[in-house]
Amino acid sequence: QVQLVESGGGSVQAGGSLRLSCVASGYTYRSYCMGWFRQAPGKEREGVASIDSDGSTSYADSVKGRFTISQGNAKKTVYLQMNSLKPEDTAMYYCAAGGSWVRWSAPGQYTYWGQGTQVTVSS
Repeated sequence: QVQLVESGGGSVQAGGSLRLSCVASGYTYRSYCMGWFRQAPGKEREGVASIDSDGSTSYADSVKGRFTISQGNAKKTVYLQMNSLKPEDTAMYYCAAGGSWVRWSAPGQYTYWGQGTQVTVSS
């Protein structure tokens, strides 16, 4: 059974940093795409960043230059380093896993999801 568990959320002031982690278990696919999504109240879930099994990364324009996605050596943990946080980054952040063929920013194409971790940025 595949499980994704996020951690690292919290409350910070604008300009601060947070590092989110997503630990995957039971996921044995050799080719995959791991994504971070976020959803603010009243808004649709949006793609933040993704990383493929070959190490290729993608980012939403709104976070380019501020957020960095990476994976651990065992490739069972995916990180999202978030710097220069803004109040508009406030949302529930979710980790997702899917096949390497997914369109990285399309939440409907991912198969597995974590429960989410809340990020709140105050001005």
